[in-house]
Amino acid sequence: MEDNPGIVPRRIPNQNIVHRLRQREIFQARPGTHFHTARKFHTNVFPNFTVINVEKPPCFLRKFSPTGQYFIAFSLDQTSLEIYEFQGSQAGEHLLNHVKGECATVSGDQTSVKIRSELFSQFFKVKHVTNIATGGEHLNRECSLFTDNGRFVIVGSACYHRDPHSDEPHPVFWEIYRNNESVTPNPNSPLEDYSLHLVSLETGRLCDTRTFKCERIYLSHNQGIYLYRDTLAVLSVQQQTIHIFQVTADGHFVDVRAIGRFCFEDDQLVLSAAMNHGLLGTKSRTNQPVRPYTEMTLNSLKQRLLTFLFKRAKSDGSPEAMRKFYQYFDEFKQLRMWKMQLIDENHLLIKYASEEIVTIRVADPNSQPSFFVVYNMKTTRVIGVYENSSLELLTLFENYCDMLRNASLDCNAQFTCSVSSNVYANQIQKRFKQTIINAKFGGQTEAIKRLLAQLPISSQSYSTSPYLDLSLFSYDDKWVSVMERPKACGDHPIRFYARDSGLLKFKIYAGVIGRNPPPTARRLVAFTFHPFEPFAISVQRTNSEYVVNFHIRHSPA
Repeated sequence: MEDNPGIVPRRIPNQNIVHRLRQREIFQARPGTHFHTARKFHTNVFPNFTVINVEKPPCFLRKFSPTGQYFIAFSLDQTSLEIYEFQGSQAGEHLLNHVKGECATVSGDQTSVKIRSELFSQFFKVKHVTNIATGGEHLNRECSLFTDNGRFVIVGSACYHRDPHSDEPHPVFWEIYRNNESVTPNPNSPLEDYSLHLVSLETGRLCDTRTFKCERIYLSHNQGIYLYRDTLAVLSVQQQTIHIFQVTADGHFVDVRAIGRFCFEDDQLVLSAAMNHGLLGTKSRTNQPVRPYTEMTLNSLKQRLLTFLFKRAKSDGSPEAMRKFYQYFDEFKQLRMWKMQLIDENHLLIKYASEEIVTIRVADPNSQPSFFVVYNMKTTRVIGVYENSSLELLTLFENYCDMLRNASLDCNAQFTCSVSSNVYANQIQKRFKQTIINAKFGGQTEAIKRLLAQLPISSQSYSTSPYLDLSLFSYDDKWVSVMERPKACGDHPIRFYARDSGLLKFKIYAGVIGRNPPPTARRLVAFTFHPFEPFAISVQRTNSEYVVNFHIRHSPA
């Protein structure tokens, strides 16, 4: 009778960093795996110490540049951009020489007070403070885009187009409605004046500014602007126009095209010539300008969308497909652009929905019908149209997620930890999908809608930190994730386990330990990780109170 071996103990690889360095010298990695082999060393060097309630200057902390050299913040009055130079993850080690444990809690002793008051200035040195917003504008503290070379940052500012308590005249009708696709403003979506500013991180100089008057652009979390390499796209929801700019190497915005009423750069010249010769029957007899809002023709982009749908229905070959097209023609015609993103230099992914959804007049917009349109800016052709319940689009999204995230275009290898490149991220999404399918009032269609609600993906909204890479570490994505969005704050530290060994490597303490918040308080925490060094910042917000924690590498003496 054979002995039952029972549970076989898990074999844990050697965790010694000296052994790993020696192995890297002796053994050559497989072709194409060099970056992954190098990233494994982050399981030996990690942010194992938390300093709670660090004192910071009166500002709103934002994020690191792609190179990790600079850190930006917004002044308390949201008129200036503060640029700090990061001194390295070891900069504050001399303050913690005799501190032991996993965190430095809030206490009244002299050592604790000194650490919390001096730590920020040790890690960050002020390089520039650039005054940007003028004329009553305020910088949006959730809007920033870095160029791939790490030399420039784009920030956005806004102010109400007209103060309701002032004597300023109301904007004229033709400023609000500049074409026949313009949406109707409402109190939930007021009109504002916007500006996009290009600032040099090295010199702190305001290099260029583009202004948009009487518009509605969603700046928060970069929802209405997208930067792909040197191509910047800006979606005006009010005027239903996508403005395309090129960001030059010397720090300027160059107008490329505006997509909406027209698609080609010379469309307006052709139309003006035709109108002047009366070819369209719209030549004014009183020499008054013809307002685009009164045009009876379709917007050029909408015309291409309807043409694609018509040809697709016709190619189906069935009378039912044509009947459906004509049945829903008016609904297609009333669709408005809601969100967009650049897939590459030539292709846009545009999300269309009804005007009620676009102007925030619907409580749960993601459950409403919407359409995704893939548009080629160079050929001005619509390549594909998908509903927000399309299984085909979900399959494309899951297989080519990295192409839509564009998290680290400046790197030779992408570490976006997405469902298409990481088996653990894929498992999390499958688990989430199955939860929705099995939930009450759920199902396959509802699961597809919830997953496709992530599209279009906001620009630079995913962290490339190795400590959030699910192939290196295992952690609860309920409390922290690669997507840079505020999360609910838990009462216990977030534990990070190494994937190769299953050993607990480090903990991150968010918020203040031992303090009981009010029962009705909503506690949110936002994490900002350095692109590659063992350093992270967490900002916990409880009602109107902010607590800043630093998570750093510390080796006790």
